[in-house]
Amino acid sequence: MGKKGKKEKKGRGAEKTAAKMEKKVSKRSRKEEEDLEALIVHFQTLDARKTEVVETPCSPPSPRLNASLSAHPGKDELILFRGEYFNSQKTFLYNELYVYNIRKDTWTKVNTPSPPPSRCAHQVVMVPQGGRQLWVFGGEFASPNGEQFYHYKDLWVLHLATKTWEQVRSTGGPSGRSGHRMVAWKRQLILFGGFHESTRDYIYYNDVYAFNLDTFAWSKLSPAGTGPTPRSGCQMSVTPQGGIVLYGGYSKQRVKKDVDKGTRHSDMFLLKPEDGREDKWVWTRINPSGVKPTPRSGFSVAMAPNHQTLFFGGVCDKEEEENLEGEFFNDLYFYDATRNRWFAGQLKGPKSEKKNRRRGRKEEPEGGSKQACGRASAQGPVEVVKEVVAEDGTVVTIKQVLAAPGSVGQAQSEDEDSSEEASSPVPGPCPRSNAMLAVKHGMLYVYGGMFEAGDRQITLSDLHCLDLHRMEAWKALVEMDPETQEWLEETDSEEDSEEEVEGAEGGYEDEDSAEESSAED
Repeated sequence: MGKKGKKEKKGRGAEKTAAKMEKKVSKRSRKEEEDLEALIVHFQTLDARKTEVVETPCSPPSPRLNASLSAHPGKDELILFRGEYFNSQKTFLYNELYVYNIRKDTWTKVNTPSPPPSRCAHQVVMVPQGGRQLWVFGGEFASPNGEQFYHYKDLWVLHLATKTWEQVRSTGGPSGRSGHRMVAWKRQLILFGGFHESTRDYIYYNDVYAFNLDTFAWSKLSPAGTGPTPRSGCQMSVTPQGGIVLYGGYSKQRVKKDVDKGTRHSDMFLLKPEDGREDKWVWTRINPSGVKPTPRSGFSVAMAPNHQTLFFGGVCDKEEEENLEGEFFNDLYFYDATRNRWFAGQLKGPKSEKKNRRRGRKEEPEGGSKQACGRASAQGPVEVVKEVVAEDGTVVTIKQVLAAPGSVGQAQSEDEDSSEEASSPVPGPCPRSNAMLAVKHGMLYVYGGMFEAGDRQITLSDLHCLDLHRMEAWKALVEMDPETQEWLEETDSEEDSEEEVEGAEGGYEDEDSAEESSAED
């Protein structure tokens, strides 16, 4: 009894500390959010002048990260919503909505009356209700200098049949935040975590909310058991058994004045209704078997065929004294909830190449051909090396690791013929974090994101796809040369202060906008 009482006191103490911190952050950020709120209202006034939906064929969208890419539930389309961009001097937030037609390989820009204001690091969920809808909650808006933030707590729905927006006003919902996660569970939206940041303070959340799609009412859940610690940018997906799994994420805490320590979480939890009741939930920590992803943040998630959760890319920051270097990834992992097991995604390589290798195997000189970027062994990964030349002439080497052959959700084949046919390097998306993912008809689509080359942040606008059933090779649908990325040096412009409003507005007039990337999103 004594131990239990101690535990409960400790829990109440942690809750009080969190409440005090939230109040402190709220007070300090209120003024800067009021300043940005006036700017947001100005932009909404401009949007209110639009009276009809206008769809315009266009070229592929400009570079961005922390947007959302969603598969239309009833059409062969992908919907790209909002996002951010940073050119070393200025933060741009997009206010755009794009539709990519998969069959026609074409892009359309959709302008709608009274849409949600510009944002990034929000969450989007597609549901079949009401003739198919896209729901959006939260996210953040940043000042052009990237030093002030406004965190949204608004909820919107896009009616896909008419392409019209509706803001759903309901009390009792989550506080303003970004980097949270949200999924559709039966006829509810379940939301977890995220963070809120002001100029000097920040707070991470581990609260859970449910929004009922029938009653349009929020409710805060209080699951039993020990759940995840506060975090943002985690993996969250629904299992075939009706539970919700949560993996990883990122958080930071202040260790002393002006010094923060970041944590890349690698724990995993299951949230499920207790005794089948939808009003009572319980957390359980789980420890899957198999090949788990290495610790990282900024990874992207989508639902793959057979109800598996797909995990792509990310970054692992390595701190050395005052230097911070990021190792970026482009690898694939799958989590099979039915077997509670992780698998590494493995590419087989194009069939045509395999046939050529089969025909020429006996004629090949001993030791095989020696390609510049190397060749995979039967069991090992393939490493492709790319070089990016920065504006100052610095050559930055990017290593792209491709997994060995195999299939979705399965260990590598032990078949001798398959082993001998280990794939040669297969080009695909370069290593990156904060990319956008979507799966449609068993095809994985990866758009945009960012990586770092020295002191430069390279924001991407390429689009790649991969057949998750065949797992043979990536296909580039939209390519991008990173060397064309705009990156302004400190001496390039002294007029930022005069352009702040234009920079914040971003995509209202041009296809500019976004904000500096962070692991939290």
